[in-house]
Amino acid sequence: MKCPYCGNAETKVTDKRDDDGVGVTRRRRECLKCEKRFTTYERVENIDIVVVKKDGRREQFDRAKLLTGFQKACEKRPVSMEDVEKKVDEIEADIRKTEGKEISSKDIGELVMKKLKSLDKVAYIRFASVYREFADLESFQKELEKLIKK
Repeated sequence: MKCPYCGNAETKVTDKRDDDGVGVTRRRRECLKCEKRFTTYERVENIDIVVVKKDGRREQFDRAKLLTGFQKACEKRPVSMEDVEKKVDEIEADIRKTEGKEISSKDIGELVMKKLKSLDKVAYIRFASVYREFADLESFQKELEKLIKK
C-alpha cells in the first residue's frame, strides 16, 4: 500500500478492525518514511453474475428477486424468515461458486426447488406449479406423486 502523502510503498498496519455484517476491513496505517497515518478499507469484490432467461435475455443476478420468490412460496407456512434467509444465502453461494459469470434461470429454479423440497413440501409444490408452468391437473398430480414416493 502506497502512502498517499509521499508515495512510499513501505507502510505498517497500526490497527485493524473488521466491520461485522458489512464485509469491510478497516486498517489504520503508518508510512515508514514520512510517519504520517492514513486509513484504508478492504472489501471483497463480488463478481457480477448474469442470469440468462428462457427467452435469451440477460439481466444482473438480483438476490432480492430470489428472496421474494422464496418468500411467496413459503407464505402462510410454518417456515421462519431466518430459514428462508439461510436457504437463499445457500443458493446465492452455490450460484457464485459456478464457473463463469453466467447462469441460466433454469439452473437457479432447480436450486430453489431443491432447497424448498428439503424445507417445506407445500412451499415446494407452490413454487413448482409456477416454475414448471403446470398446464393441467395431470401435470400437477404427477409432481405430487413424485413427491409422495420419496
